[in-house]
Formats: sequence, structure tokens, C-alpha cells
Amino acid sequence: MPSGLAKRSVGPERLRIRVRGAVQGVGFRPFVYGLAERYGLSGFVLNDQDGVLTEIEGDSSDMFLSALRRESPTLARIDKIAVTRVPALGQPGFAIRESLDTGAGSSVGVPDAATCQSCLKDLFDPASRFHLYPFVTCTDCGPRFTITRRGPYDRANTAMAEFKLCGPCAADYGDPKSRRFHAEAIACPTCGPRLSHPVNEIAAALRAGRIVALKGIGGFHLVCDATNEVAVSRLRERKRRPARPFAIMASSDSGLWPFSKPTLVERELLGRSARPIVLVRNGSGLAASVAPGLSRVGVMLPSAPVHHLLFEALSSACGGGTASCALVVTSANLGGEPLVIDNDVAMTDLASIADLIVTHDRSILKRADDSVMAIIDGAPAFIRRGRGFTPEPIDLGEDGPAVVAVGAHLKATVCVTRGREAFISQHLGDLTTAQTVRFYEHTLSGLLADLGVKPELVACDLHPDYRSTLIAEGLGLPVLRVQHHAAHLAAVAAEHQLREPLIGVALDGHGYGSGGAAWGGELMHGEGGEWRRVGHLLPLALPGGDRAAREPWRMGLAALIAVGRGAEAGVRFSHQPLAATLAEMVSANAGAPRTSSMGRLFDAAAALLGVCEDQTYEGQAAMELEALVGFPDILPGGFRLEQDVLDFRPLLSALLQPGLRARRGAALFHGTLIAGLAEWIGQYAKQMGQTDVVLGGGCFMNRILTEGLTQALRRRGLSPWLARFVPANDGGISFGQAALARAHLLAERRP
Repeated sequence: MPSGLAKRSVGPERLRIRVRGAVQGVGFRPFVYGLAERYGLSGFVLNDQDGVLTEIEGDSSDMFLSALRRESPTLARIDKIAVTRVPALGQPGFAIRESLDTGAGSSVGVPDAATCQSCLKDLFDPASRFHLYPFVTCTDCGPRFTITRRGPYDRANTAMAEFKLCGPCAADYGDPKSRRFHAEAIACPTCGPRLSHPVNEIAAALRAGRIVALKGIGGFHLVCDATNEVAVSRLRERKRRPARPFAIMASSDSGLWPFSKPTLVERELLGRSARPIVLVRNGSGLAASVAPGLSRVGVMLPSAPVHHLLFEALSSACGGGTASCALVVTSANLGGEPLVIDNDVAMTDLASIADLIVTHDRSILKRADDSVMAIIDGAPAFIRRGRGFTPEPIDLGEDGPAVVAVGAHLKATVCVTRGREAFISQHLGDLTTAQTVRFYEHTLSGLLADLGVKPELVACDLHPDYRSTLIAEGLGLPVLRVQHHAAHLAAVAAEHQLREPLIGVALDGHGYGSGGAAWGGELMHGEGGEWRRVGHLLPLALPGGDRAAREPWRMGLAALIAVGRGAEAGVRFSHQPLAATLAEMVSANAGAPRTSSMGRLFDAAAALLGVCEDQTYEGQAAMELEALVGFPDILPGGFRLEQDVLDFRPLLSALLQPGLRARRGAALFHGTLIAGLAEWIGQYAKQMGQTDVVLGGGCFMNRILTEGLTQALRRRGLSPWLARFVPANDGGISFGQAALARAHLLAERRP
């Protein structure tokens, strides 16, 4: 029985029902109206800043309450129902009242949802007034988060406010029997937004090998024919994106063949209303430069009506078959800048890339990049969290103080907690440009305003020079500095609501450690809301500091020095003019920077095997190395354990053997890493008598490494935990920082 509801009394009664959760913008008020009509109840329903408020009066209130949770709309999420008794009024009828706007509160909106099947039917039905209309929507689908200016979710508070409803749309909006009853984004060709170009013209441009900038739900996309090598290469050249993989879109999961080979669980993920990009096994038929050097490609299904119309137009031109149609669909931005959302900005900034710029006149109020996901260890995991999932909160399991966390420098996000929930922003990008910093600051202030909280503490990274750290210091709040890898592990522990003590392993490219050391391969112990380092990978030299992260040959040189073969650097990296001289300098300088990073160890292996010596995007060397692995293999004696330090120098030496092929070397590298890590973790777990192991950091986006390690740990009787609700990479750092900040405040308050 919902909280606050006592045993029914005899006689007239009126119940006030407060529903919290994702209940605005999902057709919840029309749903409540329908239930009230079904059970003959009088009263009202409205949106306010706390969710949905309903009052009902009549003899069937028990049945109403039972159906309220059991039959809630597809996109709704009910977190709590609170019921109180109020005096009966005896007034007839049930109404949807105008929403109450009482200032900032709990509502931050609900995620955008892909076009539902019913709207697709309308889209292609010649008898429907929504026939071929690229903005068709209803209460079960369409934009939400990206068009909402503020809560509560009413048309007046969205980008649709400027579009006055025509007679038929107004009738649908006010008809309880209509699927569009109180659908705030309802519109039709008579009264709604319009594309700047006909769909057939867009399709013709794509067939001709041209590049199109297309305004979508969360921002502009750059689109071209994914089977046309000339077009894809031209897009790479114009966008100055030499190798980083592009995502593709197909008309349906069956339309993905032969371009990719999704499994059943990947197909289920592709079909969710969020429509994320999903990494799946590469097939054939794509242009070679879509995902060069990789075994997997990011694929997605249409998320907006215009995409369906576009594939229909392309299909008609190809004789009616969509199986041969695949489009590159990538974020429209320049040189690390935020995603373009404004029409005027698109016309100027994208003119040098796109041959055709397609706009529409519905404003995007909150930009949101496409979410990127993969199936890892049998379940979905985020690579990037954005459209379709933001602003869904994460349940922290218990109430706690309000805090704000500002994340890392790369893949930045911000997180605000309120009560038992954590609200994480969409992916904001790398804080390397002035525009991205402005976007970041605007998002941070907007999230705080939407939630209406006054944080007691701000958490940031230990690194003193991160832009996020500087922003934290300017908020006028007490500052808690959180070690980077502790935040990675705390994020995993918080989302699974794990109890301490815990063992954690953080593997990534870089994090600021104690004394400013470069960490990235850390065995840690969590207890009392804190994480301490209890082991690490054997450090390697870091030739050139941060440049080593962009130039893997430098880490290859460090590996040569580590195994006593530094003199070979000039020969092995003969086309790198500095190799021999740099090797001598690093060998002679015992005080040179060093790193325990697993990410840099991947770079070293990729360089030694000739897979990647210079990378043009973060993680390129590691991704190309992973792509070579069919089945990982273990090199006997490939690692050593010395007082909680894991040493892979025997493995690095083996990668130097003459005639070793890159594919074989990649398999040995991955398999031996898995075996070494499992032994390292297993020994410490046995020593501590613990079984829960949290695994965090960007290296756990490597499917081969992660699945091999989790399986090895389970064979040892251990329970590995992975990031699921936020990315394992730096996109999840803000969530971990927030969890530790709450723990810090709660610890201070304990007697």
C-alpha cells in the first residue's frame, strides 16, 4: 500500500496523490485522466515542480491506485507515490489543470525519445494529417530534454511555445481519447516547425556523394553516404578528423546487414527509445575510412521522423530496398568545439564542411550529443552518456546532503545530488576551448537552478591546473579535492550501492596521484568513504610528458629502456628523428617523469608491434591493438609480482622477438594482462578476505580486457563490478566525486 494511505474509511473521501519520478513529458497526466474516467472518479491532475499532483474523489480509489503503478506510460518512471487524505469536496468531473510553476524544484525533465511505432504509421499514412511530416510526435515519443527551457514540462516552457496550435492539433491536445492528449510537442504541417529543404532534395544530395549538415534533436549532424569512400574521405578532410571512427545509421536493425553484425542483445539496445550509438562487430560494404583499423563500428537506428523519411526517399531511389543504405552520422562541430545547435552558427561554422545545410525553425534549447554504448560482459555499458538518457537520475540508495561535483578535464560532465538522487549532465566535451568552457559553465548553473538546491560542498580533481578545478574554486563553496582514480572507483561503488570495505582496480591513461605523480594502473582499498593506494603497475618512463599520450612511439621507447634495450630505439623507430637522442637522455636521467598508467602500457605495446606510433585521437593505439585480437593468449612467465607491484617487463621483452606478428603480439598482450591482473587482485583479495572488486577507468571500455578479467575473477570466487549507469572513462568522474563528497559530509556529522 502506498505510503500515507490508511485503511479506507466508510463514506466520501478525497485522496491527494503525489507522484515523483520521470512523470512529466511522458503522457502521465492523460494517463491519470483516463484512469479517473475509467473508475468514475472526480478531481484533477497537474504538473508542478515536484512531479505530478492528483486529487481523486469517489468509491473506486483503491482500484485507481493499483492501476496507477501497474499501467504507467511506457516512458514513465515512478520513484515514489505518497497519499494523504483531504476533505471531500463533492465536485463532479475530472480535469487536467494548468501546471503550477512555483520556482526551481525537482523537475529537470525527461530524456528525448525516438519516434514510436504509432507515429511512424501516421508518418507514412496518406490519410493522416501527419503524412510525411518530419516533426510528428505524441505523448510516447519525441523531443523532451532538448526543447525544455525550464520545468514544469508544459508547452509554454518549451521551444514549442512559439508555435500556436491549429484547430485540429488543439482538438487532439484537448481530447482525452487522443494519443496526443496534452502532448506538449504536438504539431502538424499547418502549425508546426518546418525543414528548410525538402527531404527528396536532401536524399538527392546524399546520393550524389555530397555532405549534408542536418539539424536533429540534440544538435546538428554531418551526414554522408557510408558506402561512398570519396564522400567519407572528403568528410574526414574537411572536418580534420584523420582516423577517429564515424558512426553509421541504417533504416532498421535488419537494414544494418551487411554493414555490421549485431548480436541479439545489441539489437535490443539499438531499439531502445534512447536510440544510442552501439558498438558492434564490423561487417562489409562500408567505405574503408568509416572506422579505419577497427573491428567494431558504431551503429544507430533513426531517432527522429526526418531520418525515417530520408531512408524512405533513399530507398525509393534505389528501387525500394533499404538494405543497401547506410549513412555516416557524426556530430557537427569543429576542432573540439561543442555540438552546433543554432541555425545561424551552422550557416557560418559548417559552411566549410557541408555542401548542404538543412535547418528547421524549432529551437534546440539544450544540446546533447548522441549516447554511445557497448555490450561488455553481457550488459550495456556507456562510452558516452547524452541524448536519450540525460537527465535521468541515479539512485544513491539513501538520502544525503546536496553536493556538486565538477568532473575532470577531458570528457567533462557535472553532477549534482539532491536527496537520494544524483543528476549527471550530458557529455560536455574536453575543457580545452573557450566555447566548451562556456557550455560547461552554462550547464552547471542550469542544473543547479533546475534542481533548486544549495550545495554544501563542491568536489573536484586533485589536479591543480584542470579548468574544472579552477571553476570549482570560484563557486564560493568549501572544496573537496578527490584523487582521480578514487573517483573512478567510487562511481562504480555508488551506482551499485556497494558496502565497504571494497577492493578496487583503476586502469586508465592518466590521473594526478600523490605528489603529482602520473598514475593509471592502481590497486586500491576503499573504506570509510576513502580510497588508498595499495599497489600499482611498475612505472615506465614518460618521455616528453603529456606528448607521450599523443605519440605512442615515445612509450615504445620507454619500454625498450625498461627491458634494457634502449640502444635499439634509433633502429626500431628509425623514422622518428628524436628517438635515439631521446632514449639516451631518458636513460641518463633517473629523475625523469614516470607513469604507472595502463593506458600508456597499451601505447607501448602498440608501438613495439608497429600497430600505431602516432595517434590522432585519444585511445587510438589501444583500440587498434584490441581490434587485432581474436582470442587472447597467455605468455608463460609474462609478468612478475613484487610486493604489490605488477611488472609486465617480461611481456614487453617478448613483444620484441623477431618475426612476431602484430596479431599474435596483441593476443599475447591482452591475455597476459588479464592473467597478471587476476593474480594481482586475487592475492590481495585473499589477504584481505574480501570478494567484491570494483573496476573503473577508461581501459575497461576494452571489451577483450574487461571480459577476460571479469571471467578470471569469477573463477577465483570474486565478484567484479563494472560501471553501467555512467561511463567507465572520465565521463563518470563527476559522479564518483559527488559520491565521495556526500560520504565526506556524512562522516563529519557522525558523533
